[in-house]
Amino acid sequence: MTCEASRREFLKSLAAGTALGLLPKWAFSASTTQAAGRRPNILLALADDWNWPHIANGAIKVIQTPTYDRICREGVRFENAFVTSPSCTPSRASILTGQWHWRLEEAANLSGVLRNTFPVYPALLKEAGYHVGMMGKGPDGRVNGPCGPRYQNFAAFLQARPEGAPFCFWFGSHDPHRPYSKGSGVKSGMRPEDVQVPACLPDSVEIRSDLCDYYFEIQRFDRDLKDMLQLLEGAGELDNTIVVATGDNGLPFPRCKSNLYDTGTRVPLAVRWGGKVRGARTVRDFVSLADLAPTFLEAAGLKPLPDMTAQSLMAVLLADASGQVDARREHILTGKERHCHAQEKGNPGGYPCRAIRTTEFLYIRNFKPDRWPAGVADAANSYAGKAYHDIDASPSKAYMIAHRDDPKVKPLFDLGFGKRPAEELYDLKKDPDQLVNVADKPEHARTMKNLADRMTAELAATKDPRILGGADKFDTWLRPA
Repeated sequence: MTCEASRREFLKSLAAGTALGLLPKWAFSASTTQAAGRRPNILLALADDWNWPHIANGAIKVIQTPTYDRICREGVRFENAFVTSPSCTPSRASILTGQWHWRLEEAANLSGVLRNTFPVYPALLKEAGYHVGMMGKGPDGRVNGPCGPRYQNFAAFLQARPEGAPFCFWFGSHDPHRPYSKGSGVKSGMRPEDVQVPACLPDSVEIRSDLCDYYFEIQRFDRDLKDMLQLLEGAGELDNTIVVATGDNGLPFPRCKSNLYDTGTRVPLAVRWGGKVRGARTVRDFVSLADLAPTFLEAAGLKPLPDMTAQSLMAVLLADASGQVDARREHILTGKERHCHAQEKGNPGGYPCRAIRTTEFLYIRNFKPDRWPAGVADAANSYAGKAYHDIDASPSKAYMIAHRDDPKVKPLFDLGFGKRPAEELYDLKKDPDQLVNVADKPEHARTMKNLADRMTAELAATKDPRILGGADKFDTWLRPA
């Protein structure tokens, strides 16, 4: 069944209802009790470029995120949550559709359009009687918006809700996306000496200050989320609301965002649902943010669509256990097509790659190793006229370029800006920061083959053009001017 046919079947069944919110029997999941009672509200708070572990909760000394900490304390914190792609558009498209981004045509690329042929969970919930809306940054494409009407703020959205209707709201924060107000973090009282510099970046005053600016915007996102929770509490709706706080990809620094290392793909994720989800739990299962779409549908009493390749998290959320809850969730896949137009003139393509991540290893396959992961160095020879265009402009990027010949900076510069081999393998027990590629080590040959075979099989099963053929089409979908 095609995506459009699946959606038509869904809507046809909904039309059989005799009143708003009355759903056909087939649409209810046997495991949920919400259909017979009050369906939960859904609030997704999505930060822009928020990477794990850049949260408080004892992990980072300089940053304070009391609202996120509260959601963790009163809900479930996921330690191994990953985006499908370390780039905004494909990551958000996967969240909305519950599908791998390589199945979503233009939406696999940054600023690509998410076509109406791909059903999205907010539209499905709207058809089921939910009041749907958004504020802030949403996905690209669709004139009417795949997240519903845009509201000035959360209070206006709640005020517009029809009496008795459950709601589904998308809060797409612009924080902590660049550009930053330089020095804002230090001016707010943050101490650069308290910053924990990621291992892929040089330790310098400039980079520590830049990280403080990044933290400052994460804290602003946290304050906005606090205001939303207070509105729900005041309306008596908080405990009947599934609150999800997470980010769409890694932090905007070299070798982070737009890369398949944890600094690009691993994100915070916490879920609160008062009275349903037992709090103060930490779960180690590998989960994808694409899993949110089928989770939301199941919570509303609906079955996920057949085209959704992601799996609902409901069983994990409703379990009492911490640690590894579902033994099947022991790995995750990630991937990327085009982020920016960063290759040579005449080449509008990106840097296509796929990865499989387990507790012990990260394996990456780079399909076009002749291309530049960060973009070409010569702006005059760049498709977009910018050097290293796949890395956001920043003081940290400028510092690394200016000091590229410094013996302390050069190894990290080469890792973040240079070309890479076709295959990468990282032993996470010895190298949790994923800096030493051991793909050419004989002792890891069997491990690498096993991971490559597993990844290839899953990519083929989910119809990835990089495996089945036809992937050149990703290079033909240009980013809008």
